[in-house]
Amino acid sequence: MSTTTYDPETLREAYRHVWFVVARSEDIGTPQPAQLLDQPLVVFRAEDGTPHVLDRRCVHRGGDLSMGKVIGSSVQCPYHGWRFDGASGGCSHIPSLAGEGRIPPKAAVRSYPAVERFGHVWTCLGDPVFDLPHPPEIADLTLEWRAARPIPAKCGFMAATENFRDMAHFPFVHEESMGEVNPVVPDLTVEREGREVRASYHYPRVPGADFSSAGDSWMHYHSYAPGIATILYDFGPEIGKRYLMDFPSPVSYDECVIYWAVATDEDFTGGSVDEILALETVVFNEDTPILEGLRPREVPLADQALEVSCPADIYTLNYRRATKFAVDTILKSRRPGP
Repeated sequence: MSTTTYDPETLREAYRHVWFVVARSEDIGTPQPAQLLDQPLVVFRAEDGTPHVLDRRCVHRGGDLSMGKVIGSSVQCPYHGWRFDGASGGCSHIPSLAGEGRIPPKAAVRSYPAVERFGHVWTCLGDPVFDLPHPPEIADLTLEWRAARPIPAKCGFMAATENFRDMAHFPFVHEESMGEVNPVVPDLTVEREGREVRASYHYPRVPGADFSSAGDSWMHYHSYAPGIATILYDFGPEIGKRYLMDFPSPVSYDECVIYWAVATDEDFTGGSVDEILALETVVFNEDTPILEGLRPREVPLADQALEVSCPADIYTLNYRRATKFAVDTILKSRRPGP
């Protein structure tokens, strides 16, 4: 039985070893500011196309590197022009030094790993304990991706992820986009293995609702705790499949940026990928004010608040168990050996 308290500081330290998104791939042609677990970062693409993530503060006089510009493989500080290599974080050039003047050995900012997947740039502040997943349900699909506009939200990233796993809120939060959905959630078979959770939910077409205009579908839910949640929509052979990924990123303990993306299979006939993005944008915009009204603003894994659950919460309860499993796995891996 776990003895972890799951308090905010324990979670913050554990999540330093988890991959999170810090930018859309399409935005990093110029340096972009980001914040992950209270750490200010800069994200940029080198001239050879390689993405990089560095600490945002210049160690010379505190300039904001996200206000600078890319020179080769480095980002140049806007204050005094010091350049920092994207791969190592080391200072590569100081304009005020004459000739071959010696660059101070401490002239460096911390660098972090950067991986591009699903139209986004991912990083990890510490040594990652889990690999970034390759969801098996899309391995044989030929997908066209669109990265959505990021949504800053005054709620914790776990609360945002849990919302994406919740079917019972459809008829109340999404009455405009989804129409008159039956509020009764059918019995769900939820499978959990380690940090992964799966379930399938049949979503019938609602007359007059744009969201289900393509017809009935099976929504195949798959999560990788703590913060990756997916839905594969299967409309049958005549319409095909589309995909939705949600990966909120913790700015701080109870504030996040909701990054997400959609994709359509090559033979999907239920709308273009841009039309699906517009459809899902309406849904996400309905969710955000509700999420920002939650109290507490983050899932109370340490039992900081009284909550009462019912059978419709079976998926989100399993998501919480999977998140605790992930945290326990991370903490165990970080403990010194005997």
